[in-house]
Amino acid sequence: MFDLIIRRARLSDESLIDIALRDGKIAAVGAVAGEAKQQRDLAGRYYLSAGWIDSHVHCYPKSPIYHDEADAIGVSSGVTTVVDAGSTGADDIDDFYQLTRGATTQVYALLNIARTGIVTQNELADMNQIDKVGVRAALQRLPGFIVGIKARISSSVVGENGIKPLVRAKEIQQENGGLPLMVHIGNNPPNLDEIADLLTSGDIITHCYNGKPNRILTPAGQLRAAISRAIQRGVRLDVGHGSASFSFAVARAAIARGILPDSISSDIYCRNRISGPVHNLAHVMSKFFSVGMTLPQVIDCVTGKAAQGLRLTGKGRLEPGFDADLTIFTVKQENRPFVDSEGEGVQGEKHLVPLAAVVAGQWVVTDEGKGNHDFDL
Repeated sequence: MFDLIIRRARLSDESLIDIALRDGKIAAVGAVAGEAKQQRDLAGRYYLSAGWIDSHVHCYPKSPIYHDEADAIGVSSGVTTVVDAGSTGADDIDDFYQLTRGATTQVYALLNIARTGIVTQNELADMNQIDKVGVRAALQRLPGFIVGIKARISSSVVGENGIKPLVRAKEIQQENGGLPLMVHIGNNPPNLDEIADLLTSGDIITHCYNGKPNRILTPAGQLRAAISRAIQRGVRLDVGHGSASFSFAVARAAIARGILPDSISSDIYCRNRISGPVHNLAHVMSKFFSVGMTLPQVIDCVTGKAAQGLRLTGKGRLEPGFDADLTIFTVKQENRPFVDSEGEGVQGEKHLVPLAAVVAGQWVVTDEGKGNHDFDL
């Protein structure tokens, strides 16, 4: 007896499948026979994917700068898993962990290498903020919650320290088993070439399509040689849209050259959720139809590839034994304006509408699903 069977779900490649869930895991995929406590028939009308993962959010409610509630940016908009990208350091990570245990959305954290996290905008301007012992102790206390470390390496954050905080971050990474390292890029100094040359396989550059002068493209619109070398070494690209870190022009030019993101993430917090330009992960994902990506490519960037990049084993794939995390959505074919972080507007022709999320087997209707009178399963 299964807990739930979802029938005739449409995948991003337009094929139809059934999927059965039991005890918080995917039990069967394909043409499923058998009984279930509950069945829902999508009748080929709605898409289903592995649960969407937002690899870069800010949801520590007590953060004075970037804060939000996990479920407001998670299951309410079809996202089953969020990864907070450095809101907290060793000082507050335990409090953050406790606060998120009541959320339906599954919450993980990238630990800021600065012990205070993002209490001010310049947390790495004082090298004494980087406490290797404190980081190691936090990792040992919360190994299932902390999935990696975060270093914000742009001029406003590092002050006069240049590349030194990143050198320290790489030391911390190596001393703690080579865990994932996400590096925020922005204005220089340090120069992006210096940053890229220090990164190794599995490291993640976030804000990869930002429009700032210190971006991945040269003034002539070519990919920087240092970024090309980094990608060849296995460095990953994460979108991290945010309020100031996504340019349609940069994304369009890069994707036309085959430089696609490994993960599409929002860098969401309350202000850019409510006022834009982020709103939610689905809104950010939808922007990539306008810069040359297909539905299967976009979905892969918030499922399989996102899980791979942060080593979220058991997530991101529709296979027996994987977590019963699913997102049910539709694609609306209608004109809709999208705006990037630079103020450029694009008239999109289609956008994603998340209707429901399944987290560890629990069905949750999204805000948009509640407002859709046709979606009544």
